[in-house]
Amino acid sequence: MKIAKNIITLLTLLFATALFAESAKHLIVFAQDTMANDFRKAQVLEVQRALQNLPDVHFISSDAKGSTSMLIHQIEKFAAQRVDVLILGTNDAAAVVPAVDKAMKNGVKVIILDRGIEGENYSAFINSDNIKIGAIGAEYIAKELHGKGTVLLFEGIQTADVTHLRSKGFLDLMAKYPGIKVIKRTGNYLRKDAIIEMEKLLAEGIRVDAIFSESDSMLSGVRSALERYNIDPSTIIMVGCDYTSEAREAIRKGSQSGSVLFPLGGSAAAQTALQLIKGERVKKHRFIPVELVTKDNVERVEPIF
Repeated sequence: MKIAKNIITLLTLLFATALFAESAKHLIVFAQDTMANDFRKAQVLEVQRALQNLPDVHFISSDAKGSTSMLIHQIEKFAAQRVDVLILGTNDAAAVVPAVDKAMKNGVKVIILDRGIEGENYSAFINSDNIKIGAIGAEYIAKELHGKGTVLLFEGIQTADVTHLRSKGFLDLMAKYPGIKVIKRTGNYLRKDAIIEMEKLLAEGIRVDAIFSESDSMLSGVRSALERYNIDPSTIIMVGCDYTSEAREAIRKGSQSGSVLFPLGGSAAAQTALQLIKGERVKKHRFIPVELVTKDNVERVEPIF
């Protein structure tokens, strides 16, 4: 049944791509690895909003539902249709490279958004400094713990470069504090996976003094698990990443200590796509600034969605 639904979705996308290619002057597509992740869905919607009032541009997106093979298949189909610009959100830095190479060879401009890929055969790469994100979270937690305690690092998808970069930034800085012990778990950037992993820890009797989650979605799952075990989230130092509206409310209530603002990048991707269509020169690698949001500045900084 799942395979059949994926085939129907793909056929619908192909029909829409062909139709728009005939009727529109320019076609921009977004191949997203999953729309089940709130952040990834919001990225697509931000691009859509940025392009929706442009009469000479059509925008469509695809959802690979977390399947790398489906994502590769969608990239290849878009490349065969010779769309103008392909925006890519991947879940595997290596596996998608041959499909991206094929798209570039076919004359498609490719924008890599947020999660990087191996090599540099693309038109533009837009992201934030993920090593810095990890370091920001680590520095805040280390200071709050006064250099002593047990910290849980909740990692995202293991095949995504952002996971390894955030973890590197976090662990490299934590190495400066010998009094802090770090344990790791994987939540795949999903609330439900974080709930499962956190409940396993709690069932084993493992307790931590602080948590750094590589996404606010996972930290939301962590809070749910803690509450089921009658543990007040405000008793644990917790820092997430993204800075969603949910995270903002949690920081206001004191059930989350902070979040590292990680911009969606959708507006920047849309702007870059239009520049590429016009034949303008764009930066090969564009960094979007990040910052730590805590109770001190939560009212001044707007959440990403």
